[in-house]
Amino acid sequence: MTTPDNWRKSSFSGGGDGNDCLELAFSLPATLHLRESDCPSTILTAGATSVDDLLRAIRDGDL
Repeated sequence: MTTPDNWRKSSFSGGGDGNDCLELAFSLPATLHLRESDCPSTILTAGATSVDDLLRAIRDGDL
């Protein structure tokens, strides 16, 4: 797996590197990558359908 180079974090996390936050990256075909800034070598990868199902369950109160 190639590590994405387009990591983004929330503006609520502060501006500098080293802030503890969740970072997101996107790659084709429709893959979302998540990592925690204080452990950037550990990456969770999920397809668009899995993320959609998770968000739907959260909205519906199923989790």
